[in-house]
Amino acid sequence: MAHFAKLDENNIVVQLVVISNDDMLDENGNESEAIGAATCEMTAGAGNWIQTSFNSNFRKQYAGIGFSYDPTADVFILPKPYESWVLNENFDWDPPVPKPDNVNRYIWNEENLEWDDIGPENLDPLTSASE
Repeated sequence: MAHFAKLDENNIVVQLVVISNDDMLDENGNESEAIGAATCEMTAGAGNWIQTSFNSNFRKQYAGIGFSYDPTADVFILPKPYESWVLNENFDWDPPVPKPDNVNRYIWNEENLEWDDIGPENLDPLTSASE
């Protein structure tokens, strides 16, 4: 199966479709992304269709709705999780403050630009609240 992402005018993924690998073969039996994109246009509507890898074998990672596509780097990028985070050279989002490296769990606090400690990794907050 071949997976394709439809991009809007800002290179944001707005739709995903799956087609048979047979629907992207050229006259020599080789897979062609262009033929796959044309198949997507015929079956799912006109647009800018680009192949994505379900196994993340190319274009960094499997695309999802809301992901962006960087045509220069030829990668799909996760949506920005918080306004303060920045895209690094590997096309991953980094917080302005590194996450502490210990057994506790943390959630990002965008208002204070810091990690909030929510307790030990093995502590279930639902059961511990009643103890």
